[in-house]
This record gives sequence, C-alpha cells and structure tokens, in this order.
Amino acid sequence: MLQGLFNYDNPVWRFIGKLGDLILLNILWIVCSIPIVTAGAATTAVYYVTLKLVRDENDGTIKNFFHSFKENFVQSTIIWVILLAAGALLAFDFWFFLTGQMNSLTGVPKLLMTAVFGGFLMLYIFISTYVFALQSRFYNPVKRTLFNAFFMSVRHLLQTIGIIALDVLTVAAAYFGVFFLPQVAMLLILFGFPLIAFINSYFFTAIFQKYMPKKEEHKETDMVPLMDDDNKEVEEAINNLKGN
Repeated sequence: MLQGLFNYDNPVWRFIGKLGDLILLNILWIVCSIPIVTAGAATTAVYYVTLKLVRDENDGTIKNFFHSFKENFVQSTIIWVILLAAGALLAFDFWFFLTGQMNSLTGVPKLLMTAVFGGFLMLYIFISTYVFALQSRFYNPVKRTLFNAFFMSVRHLLQTIGIIALDVLTVAAAYFGVFFLPQVAMLLILFGFPLIAFINSYFFTAIFQKYMPKKEEHKETDMVPLMDDDNKEVEEAINNLKGN
C-alpha cells in the first residue's frame, strides 16, 4: 500500500504535479504578459502546455511554454492586437447604445442597435475563447485561425456555452471569495489564468480531436493543419463532419 502511495505514477501524485505545473505556468504567463503586447503569445503558450497536461503528454512545463511562445510569437501577437482593437471598438459601441449616449436614438432603433452590437460582442467572446487554444494546436494563417475559432465556437455551441459559464464562475468565485472565503480566493489567484485554460482544455481536447488528421500525417510535430486551403484532405474531412 505504501509502495503505491509513493509511486509517482499514482493518480494522486500526477494530480498534485499538475497543480504545481499550473502555479508555475501562472508565474510564466504573468511575467511574459507584462509588456501587454506579448500577452497573446503567452496565452497561446499556456494553452500549449495545458492541452498537453490534459493529454498526459507534458514533458517539461518551462521547456514547452517557451517552445510555443517562440514558435507562435508573431502570429499570436497579430491575433492579440486584432482582438484588442476589435474588443475595444465593440465594447464602446455596445456601451454607447445601451446607455443612450445618442439622445436622438430611442425606442425600437435604440433596442435594435443594442441587440446588434450585443450579438457582435457575444461572437467576439466566442472567438476569443477558442482562438489561442487553436493557435497553440493547429497551424494556419491568421485569417483562417480566426475563422476556425468562429466556426468551432458556433458549431459546438453547447460546449462553448459550458466553457464560458465555467470561466465566469471561476472568476466570480475568485472575486467574491476575496470578501467571503479569502483562502479559496487566494488559491484560485495562485493558479490564475492557467487554471481556466486547464479547465477549458478538457473541452478543447474533445472538440479538437474531431478535426485532427490521421496521425501519420503529422508524426514529427505537435501542431497540425486545420481547414487549411492548401490541405484538401483535411478540409474534405471537416466538410464530412459537418453532415454528422
């Protein structure tokens, strides 16, 4: 019994090890996000590691984090800047119409414009939820990656709603825990964003598996093509999935 308890392949020790990886990831994510502009690459790197943790394939948290950070830096940064600009614009427009800043716009027109920009804001949240996990797992141009994030989030709507709901609950637990359960709040803050990414990765692992090409097509790389214009076989496979 004791021999099993101190066996590092024991599920309990593996779970404790993953918690330690999340704390380390949180430190790396915070440090590498400090310049702000690098936050996209840091977030992609976090997902690269958490997806490996979920699949029990992580062979070095620091090594894998910086491998992804370097490999995806340019494209993740471009995506991050696009999301920052689009998010600021959509949030402002939604607030503008919701609070009635334009006095001449009232009644049905105001309600309609608020609903339109609210819908766009929701789609933005959907895309933002998926895009960095996709960037960490698949290689595609920026435009295709953003489209894939939109396509997957809508196609797997129930899972998307579940992911967002759990993310909101985790953040809410940390926020309200500061006032009511400080120990729980500090624990959640200790794990930080990587805890959210880790929870999300269970959903993403199941979702992404549906779009993976055959193993022999990507033997030497952790990143694989998805709906790439130059990869007709993968696109045909995904088109077939649409009918399932």
